[in-house]
Amino acid sequence: MIEKKSPAQIEKMREAGRVVARAHEAMEAAAGVGVTLREIDAVGAAVLAEHGATSPFLDYHPDWAPVPFPGVICASVNDAIVHGIPTDYALQDGDLLSVDFGAVLDGWCGDAARSYVVGTPRPGDQELVDVTRAALDAGIAAARPGNTIGDIGYAVAKVARDARVGILDDHGGHGIGSEMHMDPFIPNVGRRGKGMKLVPGLTIAIEPMFIADGRGSYTHDADGWTLRSTKGARAAHWEHTIVITADGPQILTAL
Repeated sequence: MIEKKSPAQIEKMREAGRVVARAHEAMEAAAGVGVTLREIDAVGAAVLAEHGATSPFLDYHPDWAPVPFPGVICASVNDAIVHGIPTDYALQDGDLLSVDFGAVLDGWCGDAARSYVVGTPRPGDQELVDVTRAALDAGIAAARPGNTIGDIGYAVAKVARDARVGILDDHGGHGIGSEMHMDPFIPNVGRRGKGMKLVPGLTIAIEPMFIADGRGSYTHDADGWTLRSTKGARAAHWEHTIVITADGPQILTAL
């Protein structure tokens, strides 16, 4: 179902989004050499508790997953692209970490992801992070009334093509509101002017996921959740929840 939000509902989503932003700030500050993914997960959980929010990730169990998701964050390291499970893995110098995090507050959701390098970057890693962030910015800029979902996908894919990085096959963003994952699907590849028209009140999550080797192929880990690049190439993931307004897009998962 596609929800068009009222101003009051958008404000509730903005409050949930601020919780997400605060958690990301705290988790990025905590991420360092020797810190485990489970410890970063605990930081995110503490921010949720502090604000009276809950996690849309914890115990989430879509039909394709063998088990419910066991954390409040997706923590994907190096060649893990998305949906990594927070384990006792201790971060090492030069690891590229992608953290996806959501919050539900008063029945409304926020969802965002960030990628960053822990310690000293390997050659090319910071560039991959920056390109993925630039693609998110381009996708957000295209999310204007009268444009289409295809315009968003075109903007994201153009950044990837220009940088010669791979786009994760068959994955992208989504509608969001009273549930974390809703219609419409927001692909990271699109054609200008194609797809659903964007209208004020529509809230969506845009999330480019790029792979350094120029390929979009991936495999599933044995845990049934983690998606990993087939050739071991590094990956990055950025995401924001936004609302389409008459004046253009507004980011809801920012402080």
